[in-house]
Amino acid sequence: MNKSNVLIVLFILLGVACTNNAPDNREEVKTNDDLRVNQIKGSDEPLNVIFILSDDHRYDFMGFTGKVPFLKTPNMDKMAKEGTHITNAFVTTSLCSPSRASILTGQFSHRHQVIDNQSLVADTSTFFPQYLQKGGYQTSFFGKWHMGEHHANPRKGFDRWVSFKGQGQYYNPTLNIDGEEKSFSDSTYITDLLTDYAIQWLDKRDKEKPFFMYLSHKGVHADFQPAKRHVDQFKDEKPNYPITMYPDKVDSATYNYKDVPDWVKKQRYSWHGVDYMYHGQIKFDDFYRRYTETLLSLDESIGQVISYLEKNKLLENTVVFYMGDNGFSFGEHGLIDKRQAYEESMRVPLLVYGGGNLLARDSVEQLVQNIDIGPTIMEMAGLETPKNMDGHSILPLLKGENPEWRNRIYYEYFWERPFPQTPTVHAVRTDQYKFIRYYGLWDINELYDIKNDPMEAHNLIRMPEYKEVAEELRADLFNWLQETGGDNIPLKEDHGARFDHNYKGTY
Repeated sequence: MNKSNVLIVLFILLGVACTNNAPDNREEVKTNDDLRVNQIKGSDEPLNVIFILSDDHRYDFMGFTGKVPFLKTPNMDKMAKEGTHITNAFVTTSLCSPSRASILTGQFSHRHQVIDNQSLVADTSTFFPQYLQKGGYQTSFFGKWHMGEHHANPRKGFDRWVSFKGQGQYYNPTLNIDGEEKSFSDSTYITDLLTDYAIQWLDKRDKEKPFFMYLSHKGVHADFQPAKRHVDQFKDEKPNYPITMYPDKVDSATYNYKDVPDWVKKQRYSWHGVDYMYHGQIKFDDFYRRYTETLLSLDESIGQVISYLEKNKLLENTVVFYMGDNGFSFGEHGLIDKRQAYEESMRVPLLVYGGGNLLARDSVEQLVQNIDIGPTIMEMAGLETPKNMDGHSILPLLKGENPEWRNRIYYEYFWERPFPQTPTVHAVRTDQYKFIRYYGLWDINELYDIKNDPMEAHNLIRMPEYKEVAEELRADLFNWLQETGGDNIPLKEDHGARFDHNYKGTY
């Protein structure tokens, strides 16, 4: 593994709980307000950290995985080859706003209450960059915020702010730059623009202070729009359809369609289904190709950031994280988008690069989640994880240590009125099994042996020999909900007319 000069942590998909920090090895550092920062005694010199987040990038759509033969991502490949690949990274909720709130707060969705893309972030929430500021860091944010508030004004925790409203737009965007709006034209492309601003900040920052930079891309969120230089680059390529995409073309030994939940079968003909995707506005093959073309500028952005660090000899004490905010389905079970608890939805890419000799492993196989990002970056800054965070630092894993670690992760998704096709979902996943439970509808639950059935094609929930496994995981799921205060389903008020095509325009 290449031990570069600055630890650059491209953290776009992190979520592990680590239990390695001894409380008697820390002392509290009081600050001027109600924030309390606990400093780790004897910690190394604080590291610079760059956290790069992408939107809707599934865990296996990177060149080095071989999942998409024609997709080339040389900079992600470099991070994986010369840095550390977190092979089992997951989100607690596979939806933009909840995931982003979990990254910043280190909390499960039912705790920070950003349960959908309309929910506001509570004024009382504390984001981990606020602690970094108190610890002497200069901080910056570039890109997509998208947590309920439909404005782009600066948020707490960041000294430099460049963002946009909601989902933003790929071409000719309007940015909020430290409180002032500026519009761009002449086919300005958002990925390139955000990267330029990020590198400008790196170049002009106070060189005497450690820094944290959060580069949050719009790409690759639908409606996918690649940079003009990448349009039609893959126009002649054909997607590989997953075995669960067209059940009528495979036998029951390949895909047990009988025990697929009815809601999944019905969703095939919906906004998020392959038979009527986006209400018939685009064909699947074109959708797939545009996604992969849009990924190319994202990979280039990563390369530009790393190149800057290399040229300025920053890799010795800088860590770069690359991560996705959630995954994305491309035909699995007849679905597109995310929101479900299948692997391609809840699993994300997570790559770590830089830091001199810090990274001792080529890959980390332990179960990691997005709630672990804040605690990890705080430990890199010499700060202890606040008690209100649910995640844990994965720094010991990156260093090659073997701390006691979680053996399962938990997932939750709450029904949304704008997209009523998907019910409320809770799931628990170990390194072998996954149990998925649906709330509020008469339907079948799911149990999969992930090790032997990675495509989740055979629901084992009816099989007597797996009864005890299902029962144990279900009990474990409810214990987790009760222990963390997640056993109350949040109720959100309806707004506007219905959008779903069967009942569009009604109330």
